[in-house]
Amino acid sequence: MDNNSTHLQQELTYDIIIAGAGCAGLSLLYSVLQSPVLKGSKILVLDKSFEKSNDRTWCFWELNPGPFQSLVCKQWDHISIHKASFSKELATAPYSYKMIQGLDFYNHIIQYAKQFSNVIWEEAVVSSIETDGDFATVQWEGGKAKSNKVFSSILPMDTLYTISQSNISKPFLWQHFKGLLVQFESNVFNPGVARLMDFNVDQKDATGFMYLLPLNESKALVEYTLFSKTILPTQAYDIVLEAYLDKHYPNMPYQILHEELGAIPMTTQAFAKSNVPIFVIGTLGNAVKSSTGYAFHFIQEQVKQIVHQLENGAEPNTEVHYTRHQFYDAVLLYILHHNLMEGSEIFKRIFEKNNAATIFKFLSNTSNLWEDIQIMRSLPTKIFLPAAIKVLARRS
Repeated sequence: MDNNSTHLQQELTYDIIIAGAGCAGLSLLYSVLQSPVLKGSKILVLDKSFEKSNDRTWCFWELNPGPFQSLVCKQWDHISIHKASFSKELATAPYSYKMIQGLDFYNHIIQYAKQFSNVIWEEAVVSSIETDGDFATVQWEGGKAKSNKVFSSILPMDTLYTISQSNISKPFLWQHFKGLLVQFESNVFNPGVARLMDFNVDQKDATGFMYLLPLNESKALVEYTLFSKTILPTQAYDIVLEAYLDKHYPNMPYQILHEELGAIPMTTQAFAKSNVPIFVIGTLGNAVKSSTGYAFHFIQEQVKQIVHQLENGAEPNTEVHYTRHQFYDAVLLYILHHNLMEGSEIFKRIFEKNNAATIFKFLSNTSNLWEDIQIMRSLPTKIFLPAAIKVLARRS
């Protein structure tokens, strides 16, 4: 990518600058290049490294094959939920639950985008993004460039830690996890069912569950996930993961093929606001669903919205969570943050009394009011109504 450096110094103004080449930045790049109207735009992509690793596994549900269907390594038409003696398997139809490996996603988009000579790559740490009249100037060590459309997803993890520990006005939890891709010597899994939430694990005085996604009868991603105010030391996840595998698959040898570790913020607190000509996307742009930590689906919705607006000459609006569902998220987050009801019991009740399609629509912010009422009827009014009043009072 160094061969672009000379070109960069000659061409300092771009139609679009994308600062940060993670899920959000690359999704936006891909969507722009897929657009007949926008694919010829002069684009600068900046990131500290384009040598990506398999640092993430994204799972999401879709009604139909989406733009990344070719990257889906496994999909399921059934999910299951477990808490104490309660166990329920649900058909996901008309949705399918899908998995994409992070490295496949990164490589696919980068290789596709390299075919376009109008895309310039700069491997560097962005030092500043500042408004300069109708344009914004992006600066890094050794260079700078400007555009009237700068899309940034850069939110360093240490900045997130600082925010989470500060006295912010809104609840803040982490969805944090460690996952192991395990390969057993014998067939132990049902590859047709994704174990979405198994709460029969150490809750750590928070909301904890095991997430088990079988790729075939002997290989699966097993991930210990928590919603809590603090992130665990790495060995704490290992203890729970090992105990879970030993309990469910005793005396059955397996090897660990891959590990992933991560943390996603769950909050309605805005990290940044779009301020023309700088637009925030991804986690920085509040694409993460605050009550669950789901991100991939909402990033794709955000990107689709931005590209549609650019095609029509409109000013980009990066908001993807709107009033009604954002309010539901705030209430659930308030209850989890203040330990008013066990998270395991909340999710157990929702899955016990509703079908998967209704739940998926609710979690995707696409449910109608009647479907919202069905979900709400699953939960105790004596807890949720006072919490809703508290949230409304804080908003007013």
